[in-house]
Amino acid sequence: MEKIEIQNNIKFNYIDEEIIVYTIIPPKVDLSLFEKINYIESRTGLKIKKISSTYYSVFNNHNLDKSLCGTLIDFETKLAVENATIKIQNTDITVFSDEKGYFELPVVSSNPIEISHLNFEKKVLLFTELYVADCPKIKLTAVVINLDEVITNHYLTTGIYKKIDGSIEIKPAKFGILPGLIEADILQTMQQIPGINSVDETVSNINVRGGTHDQNLFLWNGIRMFQTGHFFGLISAFNPSLAQTISVTKNGTSAFFGESVSSLIDISSHSKSIEKTSSSISSNLISAEFYTRIKASKKAEFTISGRRSLTDFFSTPTYQNYRSSVFQNTVVTNVNSNQTIDITTREKFFFYDFTTQYLQKIGTKNEFTADIIIIKNSLFLTQSTSDAKRNSNLGQESLGATLNWKTDWNQDNSTHFHFYASKYSLVSKNEVVQSNQVLDQENKVLDLGFQIKNSHKISETFTFNNGYQFNEIGVTNFDKINSPFFSRKTVEVLRSHAVIAEGVFESKNKNTFAKIGLRGNYFDTFEILLLEPRIQFSQAVNENIHLEILAEQKNQTLSQVIDLQQDFLGIEKRRWTLANDTTHPIQKSKQFSFGFTYKKNNWLITLDNFYKEVTGISTGSQGFQNQFEFVKSSGAYQVLGSEILIQKKFRTFYTWLSYSYNDNKYFFDSLQPSEFINNYELRHAVSWAAIYEWNSIKFALGSKWHTGKPITTPQSTTLNSDNQIVYNSPNNSKLNDFFQLNFSASKEWKISNRMALVTNVSLLNILNTKNSINRSYRVNYSKNTIERLNTYALGLTPNINIKLNF
Repeated sequence: MEKIEIQNNIKFNYIDEEIIVYTIIPPKVDLSLFEKINYIESRTGLKIKKISSTYYSVFNNHNLDKSLCGTLIDFETKLAVENATIKIQNTDITVFSDEKGYFELPVVSSNPIEISHLNFEKKVLLFTELYVADCPKIKLTAVVINLDEVITNHYLTTGIYKKIDGSIEIKPAKFGILPGLIEADILQTMQQIPGINSVDETVSNINVRGGTHDQNLFLWNGIRMFQTGHFFGLISAFNPSLAQTISVTKNGTSAFFGESVSSLIDISSHSKSIEKTSSSISSNLISAEFYTRIKASKKAEFTISGRRSLTDFFSTPTYQNYRSSVFQNTVVTNVNSNQTIDITTREKFFFYDFTTQYLQKIGTKNEFTADIIIIKNSLFLTQSTSDAKRNSNLGQESLGATLNWKTDWNQDNSTHFHFYASKYSLVSKNEVVQSNQVLDQENKVLDLGFQIKNSHKISETFTFNNGYQFNEIGVTNFDKINSPFFSRKTVEVLRSHAVIAEGVFESKNKNTFAKIGLRGNYFDTFEILLLEPRIQFSQAVNENIHLEILAEQKNQTLSQVIDLQQDFLGIEKRRWTLANDTTHPIQKSKQFSFGFTYKKNNWLITLDNFYKEVTGISTGSQGFQNQFEFVKSSGAYQVLGSEILIQKKFRTFYTWLSYSYNDNKYFFDSLQPSEFINNYELRHAVSWAAIYEWNSIKFALGSKWHTGKPITTPQSTTLNSDNQIVYNSPNNSKLNDFFQLNFSASKEWKISNRMALVTNVSLLNILNTKNSINRSYRVNYSKNTIERLNTYALGLTPNINIKLNF
């Protein structure tokens, strides 16, 4: 401006604060004054008015006469971002966003403006983005993981991520919507991932790549959980309102995790920073729940959550459908005459769960957390026929506690101490309705553990982790019958020590990632040392394609077995038992997988091919209901499979189709035949979903189809001369194919900046398809006939959830 004044012998009048925000290349000297003025006006928001032949007034849009300001919001949740740092680059000027996400800079500058927050990606703005009439809303993208790269941040739905180490991460707080779900039920959401199914449509019988539920390791804040379901498996035992991160690993598990021969489900409710106070309350047609996070100080917070069923207060259509599913086998079909035997059942049932957590940051390098979780299921059952009445009960309870201390010695070295205790109890009293017999049963587990983990960043590309873990597991089983009198109590204890070493390499350009670990387990009782190598490798071929290789060896000493189908009222009939290295060997697994991820133009394609072998399994752990039901033997299973996901995302609409193939076979040397199809094989499984998300409205429609579960049929509808069922070869047939169409809808109603009402509606099995999920046979000795027991999945089941966030 000063140069133009000299060149053209004129004078400009202006306010420095109005023009300082503009930086432009000066106009050419040989231009006329009129051309120079037009040049400046076209490249700025300024207006230049001629006052006289030598005086010109320079002024800005009066709507811009304000401080540079803005409001920061989370791109996905639309919530305000508090305590973000806003800095004018190349200056010492820094401000922070308030609880509403608002900030205001004290000066006007043309320098770029940098926005940073621990939980969000850094963002740099040009001054022109803030030098507007209003204070704009600035959307920040959450940092999914600080150290680990993410291959895709929209896997199946919003809030599900595929990581570079091969695991899938679920963040319920950022969760979008999935068909048939009214909220982010952790274990129901898992079953949308290719390769994860449940042969009986429950969360207490999740089968990952053909394995049994007990072969999965479930951790909640580092506490091993032996109970995962409420309503005996129909809903997850983990409160969906609790802010959590769930990591699901099907293969290539870190060496810091042991005691499972199948997958790892690691649930964490720990936050990376102290967040502002927030709460929520909600209710659906089954239960009501609450969650609150209290910011006690700048370095401490307290979190509490709880949920309780409403089933003992009133009955809803949803409860009636759940009830029918759990207790449906009180009506038995007679194969010969197709007659029915009716047993009148009345029950009082309730469940609850409760968690509490305390987080304290000590200085800048230390962090302490303490957690408690309680899960409870209670059932009181009255069964009667025309001439008898019996009272029975079943209680299932879990109690867990943990203490954690983490120290960051410096930028490159840290240590994490972890102590935990987990107690599980399953107790039942069964008064048999057909006689005066009373059966009392107990199954209890106490697991105590300690782990230390050290992390050392050797260089910019290499990190070395090492640690030690101690576990002591005790299992008690008790059975007592009054007539004829029989009593048995067994107590088993096993101590183990594990030494862990793990190296992590990540190239500077982030194209190559490798994690190689080794876990050495020593079992005091058996005096056995078992080594478990683990491998994770990912290579970016280009910006669109990632190749992935995963491999692992693992072992497991604790498993669930079924002694009798009538144990624990026949509802939760599995009991935990420890390996004894004879009749119950240590289970050992080997797994290898190779796959790729392709992502371009909002297309996502993933493919995984795998081979899995598990040895040391017992017949009691596999739920046989045929000629092998009472046979005690150990063997193995092998699975060869493929999993593919194809997903396309448009602006507000996306759809995906997944397919998984499993060829799953048993190998039992002492059985005849020694090789046959696995009880948990679902040879072909297909899932599809179409999801629409626009602002606060979400819709999801999806379907699930898979081939029927293997079953063994009798050779005849009559008993043999010994009054026994003669079966065909094991798993000679299959149930009819399973098909289910589901729908969900969600709407958020913004009440204020800090309060919102969220309503969700779901319809499970819209077509009310009658899907058979199990079929078994038994002898009715009073009539010398064969009875067929059919178990069916849920029919058309509606549910509604109303949630208030504040």
